[in-house]
Amino acid sequence: MTTVLIADDQPMQRFGFRMLLESQDDMTVVGEAGHGTEAVQLVARHRPDVVLMDIRMPGLDGIGATRRIIASGARTRVLIVTTFDLDAYAYDGLRAGASGFLVKDARPEELLAGIRAVAAGDAVVAPALTRRLLDAYVHHLPAEPGAPAATDPRISALTERELEILTVIGQGWSNTEIAARLHLAESTVKTHVTRVLAKTGARDRVQAVILAYDTRLVTPA
Repeated sequence: MTTVLIADDQPMQRFGFRMLLESQDDMTVVGEAGHGTEAVQLVARHRPDVVLMDIRMPGLDGIGATRRIIASGARTRVLIVTTFDLDAYAYDGLRAGASGFLVKDARPEELLAGIRAVAAGDAVVAPALTRRLLDAYVHHLPAEPGAPAATDPRISALTERELEILTVIGQGWSNTEIAARLHLAESTVKTHVTRVLAKTGARDRVQAVILAYDTRLVTPA
């Protein structure tokens, strides 16, 4: 059973989400929050598997709430819910530690699939879509050049092959594409990806993409 917390300042939006989620045999809603501070408090109390997090809420917004939830060390994963004209906020949400994002007009089956993916430890957003988002908002990254990528402490423990895997993850390659282009078995690719996430401390593939940009392994096309 996947436990979900709904954080949205619109009561009707929360009601709609609750009705959809509780129609599923494998999901249950453990609480609702109308603002970010309440979401942080309810996560500490209920420890849900997933928070369905709105961005624009009074007081502490969804990005700030996400940052606090991740900083607390909670196992809870955050799925940002945004609108098409708020992609910049979605980017900030991903950097704050969210495991992905969806738009509010997503089809019900897309929302449900997204929640299940996040609960399972996967990224909701396809790698290529994540890369386009990062490309569009790459100005959020520090303007000055940093240290050479391999010396960054977050990736210094990676082997040459793992560094290559992180680079192509950042370029938007799926596991299937990595296997085909690098002439590896897909099971081997999955093993490398798992090791990259473990060594870098990235929570999921989305965070690995952001790390690849932060360390300049990948630059905008």
